[in-house]
Amino acid sequence: MTGRPAALRRDMGLLDATGVGLGAIIGAGLLVVTGVAAGVAGPALLLSLLLAAAAAACNALSSAQLAARYPRSGGTYEYGYLLLNPWLGFAAGWMFLVSKLAAGGVVALGFAEYLAALAPGIPARPAAVGAVLVLTVLNYFGIRRTGRVNLVIVTVSLAALLYFVAAGLPSLQIGHFTPFAPEGGEGILRAAALLFFAYTGYARVATLGEDVHDPERTIPRAILASLGIATLLYVSVATVALGAVGAPALARTGSPLEEAAASFGVLGAGLAIAVGGVSAMLGVLLSQILGISRAMLAMARRSDLPPFLGHVDSRHAVPGRDVVLTGCLIAVLALTGPLERILSAASFSILVYYAITNMAALRLTGTDRRYPRVISVAGLFLCITLCLALEPGTILTGSVLVTAGFAYRGVFRWVRSRPADPSQ
Repeated sequence: MTGRPAALRRDMGLLDATGVGLGAIIGAGLLVVTGVAAGVAGPALLLSLLLAAAAAACNALSSAQLAARYPRSGGTYEYGYLLLNPWLGFAAGWMFLVSKLAAGGVVALGFAEYLAALAPGIPARPAAVGAVLVLTVLNYFGIRRTGRVNLVIVTVSLAALLYFVAAGLPSLQIGHFTPFAPEGGEGILRAAALLFFAYTGYARVATLGEDVHDPERTIPRAILASLGIATLLYVSVATVALGAVGAPALARTGSPLEEAAASFGVLGAGLAIAVGGVSAMLGVLLSQILGISRAMLAMARRSDLPPFLGHVDSRHAVPGRDVVLTGCLIAVLALTGPLERILSAASFSILVYYAITNMAALRLTGTDRRYPRVISVAGLFLCITLCLALEPGTILTGSVLVTAGFAYRGVFRWVRSRPADPSQ
């Protein structure tokens, strides 16, 4: 019996979609990357946060108008394919997969760090892999269940971080903000490039074009709401953390907010941030698996990935094979990948991704263009600037990844285009 192939189910509303964006943003950037950025820029990471937020805002507006015009799974992979050319579309999809899979490894390890504060003695890497596997199973059983669990996780994370800010305000010391920019403008730019990775969770919303109700309205609103809330929270939390213990202390640990909370002398502050850290990391992991699997689905539909990944499970209305593959790849990265190397690769990859987003947005005309062209021009300029601010080794690694992707696509397409051997 033949029939129409199974489709994704539109089970998500504005609250669910905004929750996915917040769940994807509030996590690795705030709870892990803040420490790395403090080591690069010192207290000037506050300027780096604002610069990264400005770049993210331009990119978010470009993403929002593209998502409204092309409400499909795949995000910038689809936009690049339709508005630029297939190779640039593929580059966007490939770099999205690279960056988000790498980020998944970072987040899984960050989850294990915060879990250790609640349950000392649990081995980090097995805990990280266990979390990935549990969330993979949850993603497999439907978008509605995934969205509801994500909203619970995001609520816990927000509550914990707001408590962190309130508890830490009395501990601020002005002396911890000097010297303000020990590495000058170069340090600020490099930290902004790393912190840009912290804001990019809203891209997950754009990949849900086939999962949300009324995507032309819901996706742009969810993108802007999640980015605005996250920016206010990031600046508040970073200011309190810096003022409480200083940049050097934050840079020495993989769980910087826990380090800051321990200095407050407020009952339950450390416990709250540990609980918030665990829940935030789980939220990011949940949304990573969700977004990556949809990007894989879109790429498989256009034969840029093996066609068997273009299947949608008829019972649960999810791309089940993509979900399982995503979970397995993130689990492997959590077992094997050094955090710093993964983080650098993710930062480069996502900057390339958003450069292509802005290039695609510049091709919109007439009523399809909701915002002035200057926004997309600024977004493209900032993406290129932050990309060039990364260390040469990171740029080289990222360039190799792009080249490897193009080589894969060329070989894969060539093999699929060869005529079948009539003797077989």
